[in-house]
Amino acid sequence: MKTKIKICGITNINDALFAQECGADFLGFIFYKKSPRYILPLKAKEIIAKLDKKIKKVGVFVNESYEEILRIKKECGLDFVQLHGDEDLEFCEKFDLSIIIKAIRVKDEINLDKYIKLKYILLDKFSASEYGGAGKTFDWQKAVDFCKKYKGNLFVSGGLNSSNVLDAIETLHPYAVDVSSGVEKEPGKKDCDKVREFVELVNIKK
Repeated sequence: MKTKIKICGITNINDALFAQECGADFLGFIFYKKSPRYILPLKAKEIIAKLDKKIKKVGVFVNESYEEILRIKKECGLDFVQLHGDEDLEFCEKFDLSIIIKAIRVKDEINLDKYIKLKYILLDKFSASEYGGAGKTFDWQKAVDFCKKYKGNLFVSGGLNSSNVLDAIETLHPYAVDVSSGVEKEPGKKDCDKVREFVELVNIKK
């Protein structure tokens, strides 16, 4: 089964359309104001309205209220909600779990058993300074045992680029890989050559 691809941190229509043309399966829009890739909901709505319906649109939230998440989801026409902060399992269960991607930030030890019931989990590297991997990979070996028993859909994120994404796939066999800074010129601005190369590499991997 082909590994799916999520291009995250979309801030403009040109990057969105190019990622779609290359064959991305998911596009991520970050609604966390402290992120350098933050996008206003109204702007995200305008971009999403111009995209093919088959590409899945993901809203990324960090410690946002349930009500605000639902409002933005409806306003923008999002398909998925990615919870990338300190949200616990109880908070996740307020939503329809078929649309929730819960991000787990991997530090030294990995204990994900309490999240095993979730349909979608995203693994990212722990950073003490920000909610996100800061463009760095985590120790994939720490997740191997969990991946073997997890029956849901696993996204792998954190420092992925064209030089290491195939190793990540070979090690963890994820449902999808998630890239942002690894295909950028600068935060929020994608590099077309890097996007194309990343997508082509993943798509030829069987």
